[in-house]
Amino acid sequence: MTSPTAARRTFLALALAAPLGVSLAACGDSGPGAAAGGSGGDGASMWFLTGQPAEGIRSDAIEAFNKANPDSKLSMASFQNDAFKAKIRTAIGANQAPTIIPTWGGGGLRDYVKNSQVEDLTSFFAENAALKDKLFASAFGAATVDGKIYAVPCETVAPIVMYYNKTLFQQVGAEIPTTWDELMAVVDVFKGAGIAPIALGGQSRWTNMMWLEYLYDRIGGPELFTSIYEGQPDAWSQPDSIAALTKVQDLVKAGGFVNGFASITADSNADQALLYSGKAAMMLHGSWVYGSMKTDGGDFVTGGNLAFSTFPSVGGGKGDMANTVGNPSGYYAMSSKATDKAKTDAKKFFAEGLVTDATTKAWIASGNVPIVTGSDAEFGSGEDSEWLKFVYDLASEAPSFQQSWDQALSPTAAEALLENIEKLFGLSSTPEEFAKAMDATSGS
Repeated sequence: MTSPTAARRTFLALALAAPLGVSLAACGDSGPGAAAGGSGGDGASMWFLTGQPAEGIRSDAIEAFNKANPDSKLSMASFQNDAFKAKIRTAIGANQAPTIIPTWGGGGLRDYVKNSQVEDLTSFFAENAALKDKLFASAFGAATVDGKIYAVPCETVAPIVMYYNKTLFQQVGAEIPTTWDELMAVVDVFKGAGIAPIALGGQSRWTNMMWLEYLYDRIGGPELFTSIYEGQPDAWSQPDSIAALTKVQDLVKAGGFVNGFASITADSNADQALLYSGKAAMMLHGSWVYGSMKTDGGDFVTGGNLAFSTFPSVGGGKGDMANTVGNPSGYYAMSSKATDKAKTDAKKFFAEGLVTDATTKAWIASGNVPIVTGSDAEFGSGEDSEWLKFVYDLASEAPSFQQSWDQALSPTAAEALLENIEKLFGLSSTPEEFAKAMDATSGS
């Protein structure tokens, strides 16, 4: 059975590349090119994830590079998300990994680095400063371990966003909240009107996590989670951490979330349906749900009923309102076990073939925001331009872009986090009990 974490990562892998107005669909495991093994000789190989339009954009980029560089061709193979995760563990263990490895960065990349399985790319970026300058600076945090860069940020960005049903706000005469106190006040307004304040697919657990990610940032600043990520003793028990945990339980106790939220799944899009059908007024979710709401929500998006913003401020908090959380980028690492020629060819692809004008335009055409500085000039003035510009500004201008915790932490700590979040939102554990349980995972 796929765990909620795995299900979310499958969803994210596809959703990051999902076009506006096109539903997500996974393809088979057959690769468009070489067999699914290592590099096969001295040449470079690349694995990537399936799901259109991303799969087509990725394979087109490789084919264009191969045509322009016949002496440095990359072989390629594509995999569904869960199949890739099983395959890459086996391949790395057998020293048969592809030269170029997809990664979510964060905790998984840290494990690769710890086991000397991926190449240090710091000098590559020093030699290719133009490429580094081309990409959002906020994307490099999840690619960096102990001050060194081990993966190339690429493709698209997916911050977490507050969504609002404007019609419901107008109906109750309320303003969209910009502070936590205003949000708590409007919860009472909507409850009094018999409307669920906030849609939440709590059974999926990672959706609950997004509330904590923002509260930790707004209250303690990015340094709070950094201390946790770095494994500092009792980091989860810091006063700012307890304050954030307490505030989210205050919201639960106030009836902020729709009744029965713990039985609602995000992967079925049931939480989104509550928002666009007028049964809930607000939702905190990834930028990837914009496309599915546009597809499934009738005229909710196209009719001007949707509003969106960043997360509210918290009085007395240390976090910058411009900070965001979510998925800063896609990432590719390079196997440290590859041959010298394969590494040279892979670096050439990183420098010349991975992020091009063609790929930037293709990602935008699919309804996504590339992590390319200045790509907003390509957004045009269509019906999605306001949304694309909002996401672009949120991601490109963020002083801190905190990676989703279940990707930033080790797999062991991430699963413990989701288990304890379920208890926290279910009010079966206190903030102090949550913190103690998570402190016990430090260093795992």
